[in-house]
Amino acid sequence: MDARHVIAADEMIETDVPARLDRLSWSRFHSLVVLALGITWVLDGLEVTLVGAISGALKASPSLHLSDAEVGGAASAYLAGAVLGALVFGWLTDAWGRKRLFFITLGLYVAATAASALAQSFIAFALFRFLTGCGIGGEYTAINSAIQELVPARYRGRTDLAINGSFWLGALVGSFATTLLLAPGRLPLDMGWRVAFGIGAALGLVILAFRRTLPESPRWLVLHGREGEAEHTVDEIERRAKQPTARGAARASLPRIKLRAHHEPVGPLTVGITLFRLYPRRAVLGLVLMSAQAFFYNAIFFTHALVLERFFGVRTNQVGLYLVPFTVSNFIGPLALGWLFDHWGRRPMITATYGMAGGLLALTALAFDGGALGAASLTMAFTAVFFFASPAASSAYLTVSESFPLEVRALAIAVFYAFGTALGGVAAPWIFGALIGTGRASAIARGYGFGAGLMIVAAVVEAWLGIAAERKPLEEVAQPLSSQETAVRPRRRGGQR
Repeated sequence: MDARHVIAADEMIETDVPARLDRLSWSRFHSLVVLALGITWVLDGLEVTLVGAISGALKASPSLHLSDAEVGGAASAYLAGAVLGALVFGWLTDAWGRKRLFFITLGLYVAATAASALAQSFIAFALFRFLTGCGIGGEYTAINSAIQELVPARYRGRTDLAINGSFWLGALVGSFATTLLLAPGRLPLDMGWRVAFGIGAALGLVILAFRRTLPESPRWLVLHGREGEAEHTVDEIERRAKQPTARGAARASLPRIKLRAHHEPVGPLTVGITLFRLYPRRAVLGLVLMSAQAFFYNAIFFTHALVLERFFGVRTNQVGLYLVPFTVSNFIGPLALGWLFDHWGRRPMITATYGMAGGLLALTALAFDGGALGAASLTMAFTAVFFFASPAASSAYLTVSESFPLEVRALAIAVFYAFGTALGGVAAPWIFGALIGTGRASAIARGYGFGAGLMIVAAVVEAWLGIAAERKPLEEVAQPLSSQETAVRPRRRGGQR
């Protein structure tokens, strides 16, 4: 079939494209996918760390001179932009395709973060942080959906966790960069933090070249009637992976699925019915996991620099060094534990990591309130907390990106990211900024305790509603809406709804 041929809307397609993708062994092609798409989390980690680590410089800047509340407000603006960007670009990702959005969202990020470096007032700075967040939020939806659809099923859990964990590579770069750029006498007072933002823009420009070599998701192509193009794309992936295309009896033995081609984007009503009528248990689970980790991370990480400066007298140019140990722990956690999510299973591992993170943070809150921790010991306590919190947070994205049908995958990610961030994340930096402003350790400890409680509740919900999605094809975890076997209400399988 001609790769340019497009099947008419509502015509049935029978294909083995998903099975061909899942049968592949790990290859250099899959490593390229991880590199070119995983940069999203590196950039987000860089942005979050920069704003946290340079908070003192933003307050001392002659042009900005931000207050503690305004530093938190700028962080909240970034998160609010991420919510809006996720929703808008999530819908476009399902409508226009994963690849086209790779470039739109990354381009917006590059432009907005470069503009942040030029801001001359709080209003301008908050606006550019909002637009930067829009780009990152859009990246989350396009990238998570593409990763799920390109990576073979048996590698999906550990790969997704490792990519989400790469957030902390960006955080590590941000920690070192701010330590160097904000060193006394190295750069003018109003210049160091501006150069720091330029790092993100430069890194984004470099990665645009890598993304040019990635294909569109073959699963998305089939769904939109471009079966010939999907077949051609899988042929090319198999060639690049140096794994021969199955022929004859081997090809005939691959499972096939039937889809109804459609060319129009899925409407909000269909998305709502899919998420909250067909999959209500999964909807509750996704919302709880995303909200808990959003508050946990955004409250602590956006404001940790302020805690170090206010309660322990850590100098602005030294803050980055205190971020390094638990930044490393956040990166190592998903790498060390990720394979267990594919072998031991999603439910036990998600329950364990959320529960451990919440329990350790509760102990940290008690020690902080009792005056038992200094700057170094608080940092080491967070190092232990985030070893488990990082794979837990990554597993929230894994859960929502593999739990819903192909037709609404990107928008489902957007909806849960948006609701989770809005409920648990947007207000968190502002709230903690206000708590820090009180100057009372007990106020901060109560905030930590609340975050710990959310994580423990999420662990209980996962133990109750968790899905056994490990090593299963996406189409088995959530049958496509347009599949011939899909009725108004999908058939139940082992309580997974």
